[in-house]
Amino acid sequence: MCSRKYVWLPLIIFLLSACAAPAQTSSAPRTLTVMTHDSFAVSEPVIRAFEQANNVKVTILPSGDAGTALNKAILAKNNPIADVLYGVDNTFLSRALNEDIYQAYASPGLANIPNTFKLDPQNRALPVDYGDVCLNYDKAYFSSKNLAAPQSLEDLLKPEYKSLTVVENPATSSPGLAFLLATIGHFGEDKYLDYWRGLRTNDVRVVNDWNTAYYTEYTRAGGTRPIVVSYSSSPVFELIEAEQPKDGTPAPQLSEPPTAAVVSDGSCFRQIEFVGILKGTKNQDLAQKWIDFMLSPTFQEDMPLQMYVFPVNSGAKLNDTFTKYLINPQITAGVDPQAIADNREAWIQAWTEAVLR
Repeated sequence: MCSRKYVWLPLIIFLLSACAAPAQTSSAPRTLTVMTHDSFAVSEPVIRAFEQANNVKVTILPSGDAGTALNKAILAKNNPIADVLYGVDNTFLSRALNEDIYQAYASPGLANIPNTFKLDPQNRALPVDYGDVCLNYDKAYFSSKNLAAPQSLEDLLKPEYKSLTVVENPATSSPGLAFLLATIGHFGEDKYLDYWRGLRTNDVRVVNDWNTAYYTEYTRAGGTRPIVVSYSSSPVFELIEAEQPKDGTPAPQLSEPPTAAVVSDGSCFRQIEFVGILKGTKNQDLAQKWIDFMLSPTFQEDMPLQMYVFPVNSGAKLNDTFTKYLINPQITAGVDPQAIADNREAWIQAWTEAVLR
């Protein structure tokens, strides 16, 4: 997933009883190392609350994108460099489970999470958040050109959309891989490459990561491409961040998000991110408390304004602006997790041959 640091953060801290063990003030804090992808973010008051309640120092270990972080955890599984790994998503989950890097833990917090997010029945990898990877477009661009905004994946093949789209490389980007899977789920394994060849003919631009796509190539950032692969939540973030409002409400000059997401049936792919305790940890008790904490309303309600993700805890509440403006897809592109496990590398290689060579 990708993240932004936000000026306004909800500071209401509700500590779960599972995380509120009395601090052992007579001894020095222990250290808990949490390995994450580079997009992980949490507000200071939230992480300090956990530390103070458990007499612990939390060390966050950013380790590249989700795939790179997983590779590092696998290479070090006989001598783990962290206690917990967060950020493996459903595109890489099968690999993490097959490599047997996690130890099972049935957190009490699972009781508040819908079964649709629970993809590991052995509770080695526990769901933390989700986000829908979708096409986004710049409303002002299409209005100024008197051009209808795209409403489906197929629209991008039309001549009027030539040279308007930027996507991320699925070999190097988590959103890029998610969008590739959206096209596989939408068009089928036998036809998705035809779609991508059509995009190539229509001058799609491919970049290595989301930051380059969104903050360099996208017209909202001064680039030339008004269509970008991002998240269904991105338009709401654009509204909340406008003029850096202090209280999380829209800036006075904006009455609605300046961008929109394409959420037609089958055009988006839902990413689910997981956390798990790494085998070999010497801090199993703290690792369990940390996972309980990540599944609690305290952490779950902090995530939307820290990362491009949403809580899986059904009791977590969203900021009112999300409730008012967020439009999520009703039907996402479905790709079986085992099919992803069996074919991920082959699909990426076939895409590379069709689009980049």
